[in-house]
Amino acid sequence: MSENVGLSTPRGSGTSGYVQRNLAHMRPRDRAAPYPKNTDSLPHKQRQPDKEILEHDRKREIEVKVFELRDKLEDEEVDEDEIDKQCDELRQKLLREMNSGKGSGGPRRHFKEHQVHAMADAKIKESERLRKALKISSNYEEGSHWRKQEERLRDSLRQEEEATKPKEES
Repeated sequence: MSENVGLSTPRGSGTSGYVQRNLAHMRPRDRAAPYPKNTDSLPHKQRQPDKEILEHDRKREIEVKVFELRDKLEDEEVDEDEIDKQCDELRQKLLREMNSGKGSGGPRRHFKEHQVHAMADAKIKESERLRKALKISSNYEEGSHWRKQEERLRDSLRQEEEATKPKEES
């Protein structure tokens, strides 16, 4: 047995005296964080939706409506060929509406919690409408007004200092 490790003698301890390392111990990670500590200085970046997921959700909504029609027609005991024909017509009609942009759901659509891409897309469109309504340029930076004001103040202070220096030299 090594010195200063474990029990000096296993006698009376109810153990064999075998020492093993603590596998549950978690060593601290390196101190450097992979992200900046000051998040206030970072510009806000809006989450971009995945277009493929949005397209899939729209097509899925169309297929749900087609399936509902098929279920209704099967309950009414319509011929299978007629069911297929009506379902194809409805599918084509809904796809045309989707491609033309009519079936967008309007500006105030309620989303479910899992529809993060649809929410992000709606938020981007809402922000764009608001930006156009307030006539804010697309290349506007948050806080740029205050920076311009600070620059003007510094320039005026510099001009005052330059104006007072020639008087002191005379």
